[in-house]
Amino acid sequence: MTRRRRRIAFMAAAATAASLGLAACGDDSSGGGTAHLTWYINPDGGGSDPAGGGQAQLAKECSDASDGAYTIGVQLLPNSASDQRQQLLRRLASQDKGVDLMSIDPVFVAEFAEAGFLAPVPQDKKEEFTGDAVDPSVTNATWKDELYAAPFWANTQLLWYRKSVAKKAGLDMTKPVTWDQVIKAAKETDSEIGVQASRYEGYMVWINALVEGGGDHIVENPGADGGQLKFGLESEGGKKAAEIIRSVSSEGVGGPALSSTNETTTLDMFQNEQAGFMVNWPYVYAALSGAKVDWMKDLAWARYPQTVEGTESKPPLGGIEMAVASSSEKQEQAWDAVECLTSEESQKKYMVGTGNPAARKAVYDDPEVKKAFPMAALIRQSLDSSGPRPLTQYYGDVSSGIQREYSPPGSVDPGSTPQQTTTLLQDVLKGDALL
Repeated sequence: MTRRRRRIAFMAAAATAASLGLAACGDDSSGGGTAHLTWYINPDGGGSDPAGGGQAQLAKECSDASDGAYTIGVQLLPNSASDQRQQLLRRLASQDKGVDLMSIDPVFVAEFAEAGFLAPVPQDKKEEFTGDAVDPSVTNATWKDELYAAPFWANTQLLWYRKSVAKKAGLDMTKPVTWDQVIKAAKETDSEIGVQASRYEGYMVWINALVEGGGDHIVENPGADGGQLKFGLESEGGKKAAEIIRSVSSEGVGGPALSSTNETTTLDMFQNEQAGFMVNWPYVYAALSGAKVDWMKDLAWARYPQTVEGTESKPPLGGIEMAVASSSEKQEQAWDAVECLTSEESQKKYMVGTGNPAARKAVYDDPEVKKAFPMAALIRQSLDSSGPRPLTQYYGDVSSGIQREYSPPGSVDPGSTPQQTTTLLQDVLKGDALL
């Protein structure tokens, strides 16, 4: 989308927001006394009730610790990352002063910053927010050499497997394994692999990790204007990624409903012993422990599979960045709140309470964290080596286009799908096609 069209889109979003009465939600308490901050949070199992834990609990604790400088109220965003983006864009485009803090999916920081919706991180807080954070989370919080957010938690995926299935297949899990090896192992043991291949952001996560693991990038020149973006889907890594997706489908190891799988359905496949292998986020350990599955002693984990044998894998990077709205009239207090909310202690509590991994490295050395997450060292290692999704202000268009052309997984053809997708993305960003 051209800059002019994007400005028009933002104006339209502002008009929509105004018509919905969103701009009237703000609390103008920018005078003296306590600043009342509103934090838009993503669902994390804790809801908006502090008694439920999660971000709401952190909001209460940091409010209490501020000695009356500020209080933090929370507003719950929708479940999906795409819906969260839409709701925040509407409010930010309307200059809604009721938005102070935001929990943002890392892939949307660039888009929001490019539009001028985020306040840059104050110079005196940059080191505090980034000094101990895993590098990829800092990369995703930065746009055009300016830091716009503080890493809050930084998610990644592991390869979860049942020891008995891997042993039966003859896989040596003490060494790195490839996607080809895991596919072959599942086939030979009449088992399945849990992957996320429904037409949603989780599928983009898988595709990007495969391309990154092949040594290439979906977007080769981050920061370029739409018409100038160069794509790596037709690279060797891009073609190998398409081959793996086709193989999971054609070999029948993705399950009978591969095109509708997400994190929850793949966990169900794994929990019910339908799948012997699964790529998924660390929360599944707590989920399986809580479900008290009778085969927990058979559970094990390893680093994300390699796309190309001998080339280090690039596990997916997820998580949440915490930002302050440029329209907020309480930015000073908001950044003070962010400092508390993303502190080492807060990230430790959040990780233990919700299962979402911390962005700060020191948290993984904490005895309580190690006890709750026996795979803590692998999570940190995977985060350090993770492959961020494309860093571009046009991420929404890029992700939507790739999801469309690569769906359903059974239709992916390494000889044509990467090229067709590249052509579509180029046309969309030049304004010659619509998604």
